[in-house]
Amino acid sequence: MIHVELQNASTSNALPSEQQFSLWAIAATRRENAEIAIRVVDEEESAELNNHYRGKMGATNVLSFPFVNPPGVKTDILGDLLICAPIVENEAKEQGKNPTAHWAHMVVHGVLHLQGYDHIDENEAVIMESEETAIMNGLGFPDPYQEAE
Repeated sequence: MIHVELQNASTSNALPSEQQFSLWAIAATRRENAEIAIRVVDEEESAELNNHYRGKMGATNVLSFPFVNPPGVKTDILGDLLICAPIVENEAKEQGKNPTAHWAHMVVHGVLHLQGYDHIDENEAVIMESEETAIMNGLGFPDPYQEAE
């Protein structure tokens, strides 16, 4: 069973529903049992954590915090996602994307990061983007890497 906990710390009035967040996270999870926390925030909290954990200034769309089991401890905790609502909303507008599709992509992208996928080098990026596209298509959304028409 996959359990998704949603925490809303954002002032945005245009968030997807809790059911949508869960559906998207479950679709991207490659384990039978997992616990995922998704925290939706505004730019201040995103910027603070981006600076603290990645050494990068400013807010970012999604931060992933995979859970690392202590030696000898078995758990279903996959990790935490932090998604910045204003950044996601602005990106969708600037890129001419459907806002719901972009939210879904950020959740899928973050959950894949929690499972070890990355896009630091070109080979990893091809694998991760292919996986994201397949999941998004399975959810009824277009390829998130296709240019908006």
